[in-house]
Amino acid sequence: MHLRASQINGCSVCVDMHPKVARKLGETDERLFAVSAWRDAPYFTDAERAALALTEAATRLADREDPVSDTIWNEAAKHFDERELATLILAIATINVWNRLNATIKMPVGVWKV
Repeated sequence: MHLRASQINGCSVCVDMHPKVARKLGETDERLFAVSAWRDAPYFTDAERAALALTEAATRLADREDPVSDTIWNEAAKHFDERELATLILAIATINVWNRLNATIKMPVGVWKV
């Protein structure tokens, strides 16, 4: 979710940092490389796909009249309870804030040593 939002927002610092952190936590290169094409990649569970769809919708609020459609929300609600959804939404909002802060101050890539 962090990587996908950062890709959408063009936050080079986060696009550089999040895969490094994810690798240290055991994430595979195949999944990391496929995040931007998650709809077509076989590496993600239905719950992960729902989280990525919600991430894209909440990150691209201005792209459509109804940014988080009932279809996207209902799919996420199938996989996450109320507390998990609240946590996911807060995480999406938080990474979007960090992306905007980093872009605004032109934070250089490579400053995060993991």
